[in-house]
Amino acid sequence: MNDCMSDRKGSKRRLILTRVGHALKTLTISCHLNETNVLINKDLVRNNSSFYTRVKGEQLWRGAMGVSKMSAKRGRKGGGGKIMKQDLNRGQRIGVGRHRMVWPGLNAPILVGRQTLRLKSLGRDETYDQNMANARSRMRRFSAAKVHPLERGWSGNKMGGRWIGPPDAIHGEQFVGFDTKVVVLKPIFKMTALFGKHKRFYCLSVTGNMNGLAGYAVGKHVDSKSAVIRSKNKAAQRLQYMNLYEGNSLYHNFYSKYWATELFVRKMPKGYGVRAHRCITAICEALGLTDIHCKVEGSEKNYLHITRAFFNGLQHQKTYQQMADDKRLNVVELVGDYNYPLVLARPTNGCRTDEEISADEILDYDMYIYNGRVIQPPKERPVYYTRHKGWETYTKRWQYRQSQQLSRINLIATYGSLESYITQMDRQRLKAKRVKLLEEMPLEDHQNKDETEVQN
Repeated sequence: MNDCMSDRKGSKRRLILTRVGHALKTLTISCHLNETNVLINKDLVRNNSSFYTRVKGEQLWRGAMGVSKMSAKRGRKGGGGKIMKQDLNRGQRIGVGRHRMVWPGLNAPILVGRQTLRLKSLGRDETYDQNMANARSRMRRFSAAKVHPLERGWSGNKMGGRWIGPPDAIHGEQFVGFDTKVVVLKPIFKMTALFGKHKRFYCLSVTGNMNGLAGYAVGKHVDSKSAVIRSKNKAAQRLQYMNLYEGNSLYHNFYSKYWATELFVRKMPKGYGVRAHRCITAICEALGLTDIHCKVEGSEKNYLHITRAFFNGLQHQKTYQQMADDKRLNVVELVGDYNYPLVLARPTNGCRTDEEISADEILDYDMYIYNGRVIQPPKERPVYYTRHKGWETYTKRWQYRQSQQLSRINLIATYGSLESYITQMDRQRLKAKRVKLLEEMPLEDHQNKDETEVQN
């Protein structure tokens, strides 16, 4: 680098810089120095122009990572094998390399006091390669996020079945004790006249305080996260209180139907747990409902209809006091193995007598709670292999060996030996026949037979 031209009063100075590399070129820089020797303006003129200097790095990454509009519509925009943008210059600094060089104007000031620094070498940096390897080893690599097994959803890394926290506060009021579970999150498409196929996300979530208060709502948005947040906050504005028996159980069995979805819900004893469709399980967790069995018939894939049918069935439950006031009869539960009667509710207007109860009145509890309907149990289908011809051959071959070991034990315990009552009957019959023959024989022949037996 040549020295600056000495000009105390002049404001404009001309510098000639030489670029060191495999292609030596001369760059001309015009700069203005003020009285404190600070570079305040510079105009760089490049003599070379190519693809590598015209296109910015952001455009290059967009070309490597992006897809065409048609590919994006076909669902190829994301997913596995996607190239992740990385900083390829990580660990590098301009003017710093294996050979420690002093570059005035690049990694060192041009002027120190009134002296001009010159290009010089400070020796080789032995730790440069190791530092670069350590820096690049920490570069971001694409890997699936690790989720705790208790925080995972129903399937893989999908949002269905995950807890996402309480709804957002409304006017400073926090939803204390509430939690929200995502039931459905899926993409949907809408065909518009202006934009064509328009993609959005559909989210169904359930929020509750695990104490009988819960709500559900559907949220739609272009972004999946926004759809989840919208569904969660809408569910908090549609809360419903369910009157549960002892705070965590049903009052009675019920049947509910919404369009083609039918629910058969049964109250189960304590400790049974929740055995139902996973959509029903999510609602029970939000409500704090335990010990039920639910069978879904009809449309099982429409989660919104299942949710509506279950909420409608819970809302139309009757408490024991409502049953007693409706029928003007006592509601009694038979408890335990000894059927101990426990009165659950008494009518407020007095109980009816036997004379007041008509002969054709329905007093069956199941008929009353199902509003006169009778549940037809599904027909048990035989196992498929019992219809094959080989099944008959198998049963004929192994029929005589069924319960063989158990039969041996029972015979020994009953008759004292490995014999049945038929063997004993044959022994008694032969003994009686022998006695009869001896009685019919003449006396002399009988005595001779006895002497022969004595001699023998």
